[in-house]
Amino acid sequence: MKAVLFVGALCAAAFSLQACTVGPDYLKLEVATPVVFKEAPKGWKVARPANGIDRGEWWRIYRDPLLNQLLPQVAINNQNLKAYEAAFRQAQAIVREARSSLFPTVTASPSITRARSSGVTATTQTAELNGSWDLDLWGKVRRQIESEQASAQASEAELADLTLSAQAELVTDYFQLRYQDALARLLNDTAAAYERSLKITQNQYAAGTAARSDVITAQTQLASTRASAIAAGQLRAQYEHAIALLIGKSPAELTIPPGTLARGVPNVPLTIPSALLERRPDIAEAERKMQQQNALIGVAVAAFYPTVNLSAVIGYSGTPPLISATNLVWSLAASGSQTLLDGGARSAAVDAAGAAYDQSVANYRQTVLTAFKDVEDELSNLRVLGRQAAAQAEAVRLARQAVTIALNEYQAGTAAYTTVVTAQATALTNEETALQIQQNRLVASANLIKALGGGWDTSRLTRADAL
Repeated sequence: MKAVLFVGALCAAAFSLQACTVGPDYLKLEVATPVVFKEAPKGWKVARPANGIDRGEWWRIYRDPLLNQLLPQVAINNQNLKAYEAAFRQAQAIVREARSSLFPTVTASPSITRARSSGVTATTQTAELNGSWDLDLWGKVRRQIESEQASAQASEAELADLTLSAQAELVTDYFQLRYQDALARLLNDTAAAYERSLKITQNQYAAGTAARSDVITAQTQLASTRASAIAAGQLRAQYEHAIALLIGKSPAELTIPPGTLARGVPNVPLTIPSALLERRPDIAEAERKMQQQNALIGVAVAAFYPTVNLSAVIGYSGTPPLISATNLVWSLAASGSQTLLDGGARSAAVDAAGAAYDQSVANYRQTVLTAFKDVEDELSNLRVLGRQAAAQAEAVRLARQAVTIALNEYQAGTAAYTTVVTAQATALTNEETALQIQQNRLVASANLIKALGGGWDTSRLTRADAL
């Protein structure tokens, strides 16, 4: 009993000794942030949280029921994300594994031996508990735990970033698919208009007021437009297959019916630039990696200090009856070691850990700068594309008017059919350009939401003490 009490007292004393932690404590890096976004609309105000974006369901801003149905499946079924989710669970397990080093290791060692010697047969029984404990006097283990916790949080932030990227990719593919739908519809409508033009040339030819070449030109233009309409289906199918892959399905399992390309572009709620540091998962990942590397400096520094190990054995060993005072055995031991000469290995390890931390700092600063660039790029894209869309709408209106005038002049015999063909080709080109601009505006809005973090923020990271 005295031995057990002594071991308990020794353990309590050892716990109290594990209070020192060498190496630098982590301080979150301060980075300069602009007061406003350069490309933000003039007179903009900090937007109030939008319900969909505030919940992370940022795609609801487009008010598309099919998008609302497809996007949640990305986080559930995407196989790449499942792999990263497993990596996060692995990182959590590594934290628990590192934390176990703070506690003693106890093993049970029962044995039974029957032997004969000098004509006597005897049975010897042993039942022992063996304990070993490497004391974390200098915080090496605690720094390792801190590093693994930051690594797990970085893994979680990486998962959030990849989820956001996959969602944005699906939205982009969806808008490109809808562009192909709109383009096919435009080409089919144009082909119908060309059929009417062909009938006009055929009537003119039958009346002797037009050449056979006019009919052939009209037929060629019609056939070419029909071929282009068919070709639009090729890209549409590829975008549909890409969407199926993003939601974890085979292409055969997903069929998206034809639809329209949204005409309006929603206003994306902006935040102040400094808020971007808390909303982008890739920034959070880079920041967590800084703490991970900072803690590893402490792990390297702890190697300069001696290690202390406690060990104990308590149990019974002898002949039956085993549980008796005469069979009680116990031992306590304490040992220490200190490296005196290592050829500079420990100093090199500290320098390497410091360099790795400096690298993580540079990566963090670069990630922040890239985030601001992403936002500015998409803001400028939306601004320029908005102006371009207005100018292109006027070009479409004038081109349509030119086609009407050219056809009237051709029927009146005052213009050659080449004038009609040129006007029609110009009108089709302008219509296609207008559709492309609208698609680009929608994609830019999705990219802006992604650049702003898509409704994510650092409060969603699992707390270090909960890992």
